[in-house]
Amino acid sequence: IFFKAKEELLKELKFQASLYSDLPLLASDLPYFPPEEDDEEFEDGIHLVVCVHGLDGNSADLRLVKTFIELGLPGSRLDFLMSERNQADTFADFDTMTDRLLDEIIQHIQLYNLTIGRIRSFSLISRLLTRPFDILSFLKLQSDFPPTFFLCVFACVCFLGLWLMQKLKKSGSLLQLTFRDHVDPRKTFLYLLSQKPGLQYFKNVVLVASPQDRYVPFHSARIEMCTTALKDRTTGPVYTEMINNLLQPVVEAKECHLIRQNVFHALPNTANTLIGRAAHIAVLDSELFLEKFFLVAGLNYFK
Repeated sequence: IFFKAKEELLKELKFQASLYSDLPLLASDLPYFPPEEDDEEFEDGIHLVVCVHGLDGNSADLRLVKTFIELGLPGSRLDFLMSERNQADTFADFDTMTDRLLDEIIQHIQLYNLTIGRIRSFSLISRLLTRPFDILSFLKLQSDFPPTFFLCVFACVCFLGLWLMQKLKKSGSLLQLTFRDHVDPRKTFLYLLSQKPGLQYFKNVVLVASPQDRYVPFHSARIEMCTTALKDRTTGPVYTEMINNLLQPVVEAKECHLIRQNVFHALPNTANTLIGRAAHIAVLDSELFLEKFFLVAGLNYFK
């Protein structure tokens, strides 16, 4: 039947042609889809990539990140968790959202019976930072191989309009992000969080910042001092202490590497560019930026 149908098709064609099934050799012997790897090649387990959206986001926000990692590393044994547990309520306090995220990661690992060799977090605001030791302890129980942590932080806090959003949403996270959850700045959630161990548990800490992003202070995304903080005698010392709390353990940790990436976008002259929003959301919707970022630097941390 196949040969008969093939002959009839060739008769109907108005030009001479040959079908690929008749060719003795193919143009390429490389498979379009790479074959499944043998388990022996991955004795250290698979690499789990946890993609966590930011404020008022959802699980689809980082889909392009997932796409370009998969395209850049074909055949790699990567498993993606596109976090969705917090997308229905991103305005909750960070402790609540951390509990949800940790529970989601553990359930994902148990549901698919995964053997994890490495876990990486590609995040806008990584809620793993609040209690990274919890997931570290769980992974050690699942595998004899020590997990490698990777964190890529894109800060995404816009103070313009936060007061109004706080009034409308009654948000615990907005209070925490704006240091208004306590009258004493040294007792606020973010200050206390800076004192807890966290970043030093990661093998690589990659901070990506753009001076064109007017939603997020450039120095904040890079975790570094700014002129305003140096001149402010009230909150300046608090900001300095937070930076030291965050970076000192990273500097002292021999196996932790801190990398800062500065990004300059080629942006059109639009209203979004003028107010700094275009550069702010480029980490989500700019295929050009994400492709170049992973080709130039990003994929090195996923191999």
